Amino acid sequence: MKKYTIFFFTFFSVVQATAQISPQKNYQLIQQKLQTGWGTFNHKSVLSHVLLPQGFALNIGFKITGIETNGYLKDAYISSRDLRPETITPGIHALDGTYTDLTVHWKQLKFRVQTTVTQTNALVLLVTPIDNCDLTANVIIEAGMLWNKPGTITKKGNQLTAITAKKIITVHSIGNAVDEFVAASAPYMAVQFNKEIAVYTGSVQTIESIKTIIAEKRKSIEKEFTVYGKLAPTYAAIQNVIGWNIIYDAAQNRVIFPVSRLWNDNFGGQSVLFDWDTYFGAYMASMMSKELAYANAIEITKTIQQFGFVPNWTGSYKQGSFDRSQPPVGSLVFKELYRKYKEKWLLQYVFDDLLKWNRWWPQNRDDKGMLCWGSNKVLPPLKGDGADNEWQGAAYESGLDNSPMYDSVPFNKEKNMLALADAGLMGMYVMDCDALAQIATVLNKTSEAKELTARANEYRTQLKKLWNQPSGIFLNKRTDTDVFSDKISPTNFYPLLGNAASQTQAERMMQEHLLNPEEFNGQWMLPSISMKVAAFKEQKYWRGRIWAPMNFLVYLGLKNYNLPQATKILAEKSNRLFIDNVNLNGYVFENYNGITGNITNPAEGRREGDNYYHWGALLGFIAMIENGWVPDPSKPIQ
Repeated sequence: MKKYTIFFFTFFSVVQATAQISPQKNYQLIQQKLQTGWGTFNHKSVLSHVLLPQGFALNIGFKITGIETNGYLKDAYISSRDLRPETITPGIHALDGTYTDLTVHWKQLKFRVQTTVTQTNALVLLVTPIDNCDLTANVIIEAGMLWNKPGTITKKGNQLTAITAKKIITVHSIGNAVDEFVAASAPYMAVQFNKEIAVYTGSVQTIESIKTIIAEKRKSIEKEFTVYGKLAPTYAAIQNVIGWNIIYDAAQNRVIFPVSRLWNDNFGGQSVLFDWDTYFGAYMASMMSKELAYANAIEITKTIQQFGFVPNWTGSYKQGSFDRSQPPVGSLVFKELYRKYKEKWLLQYVFDDLLKWNRWWPQNRDDKGMLCWGSNKVLPPLKGDGADNEWQGAAYESGLDNSPMYDSVPFNKEKNMLALADAGLMGMYVMDCDALAQIATVLNKTSEAKELTARANEYRTQLKKLWNQPSGIFLNKRTDTDVFSDKISPTNFYPLLGNAASQTQAERMMQEHLLNPEEFNGQWMLPSISMKVAAFKEQKYWRGRIWAPMNFLVYLGLKNYNLPQATKILAEKSNRLFIDNVNLNGYVFENYNGITGNITNPAEGRREGDNYYHWGALLGFIAMIENGWVPDPSKPIQ
């Protein structure tokens, strides 16, 4: 009896101690865990492997020894809009950094780079040539301390030694050591690349032992994928696009996964987070990593404290869009994170922020009871980004930067809004109110739950007025002329997110529009504007191309109704578009050609967006929900 008493007392003490940790402290512990171990945390190159928290990096480069223009590959990107010398096919990337695999095609060289981490937290790296070529090259193994982290690095013979604040790291290579002279800013080794070469830290390894360690790790990861049956490739591709985009943002001391490494550079370096992109990334990551899911969702939400709302974008150095927000999907994602992990502290940490954002919309974007996209004036000392209080700023807030829906719609500079009641915005906003009301109920915030439910019902009633009986769908409506818009896009199905349609209306929307092969049900779906709209043929960004978040939000709306045929078709076609592209070149596109699906012309997909952008994986995430691997988000949380 005494043993049980001691056990109960100890267990109770641990639970009590955990409960006493503040939400902020809980999140700090999550970041501490994310910032421990090896990973591709350096956003400048996927060939850079970094040990956190020390900041010690091994950058793998390749140098042609003969006469060759631009014969030194020091940094490598998977995605790029500009022409780059290297082409990378991404393979597996474990989210904890314990295994990575990619293929590089540079000049006439083609090779595979694999890494894993041993049980003693040592890194082992294997570079394997794939095609023989006439070029002779050397591998440059450059060490460094990133982000001004303290430490010293020395080279003695064929060994690099790093002395950091709390750890001594030794680096060894396996291969024919050569003298090579590159303008590196830190000690490095060079190895002739005429066969397999290896790099490792810690205790002595052989090329065979490294190959065995890597093969065993890969086998264990592939075994984990098989659990998902026919969707194993889908699960793997979602994991990999998240994994390759995990970085350390030194400016704000955080590990996150932005949409892509390319976009980080476009917005000043280190990192950039976009509103709905970041939330959707968190939702996908929740299948695999609580810590990464929490990190993305919390980091974008906490920007409210600086901006007063979740901004369209925010960068490492406290820059951002002070004039505009973006689609309100945050409460939905936190509701689903709670469904998965049942941790109230997470909801406690963000509830006040989410409520502030929810209240912001009617205060800033309501025009006679209807919600419209907008862009506020930015007053000194704050700085705008050139789109503030303009039509373009409002279009950016919608997330649909150049959608034909907004062509010729005037922007009212006094009201700070487009003169268009937006059915999509209202559907998402009602969804936000409903989700946040459920969160409030979980937290026993009775008055806030009543407030949110009342606001949801108010805007749901208003949204129902946008139903157009002759057209059989909800339409946007000009607030200056009171005329319905005839330009239909997937956002016209978003009222289903807010349960604004009857079952009869929802069925009519499916039969006459969503499943209509002349509008949205083509070989690939969903185009970002109806195929009946002339702009569809342009296939320029949001003018006809397929965007995964649109498919995803339409799918979530369908789940609120009894529409099994529609959900099945949308899930299957979305996943096929996703996997066909992954199988072709490993790419997860920012958007897809609505006519070709990028399949016949992947270069065109790169020109029209980023070719490794994590929200493209929402196309596969739909199938994960449809097949029961992710809980049904239409069900209430307990």
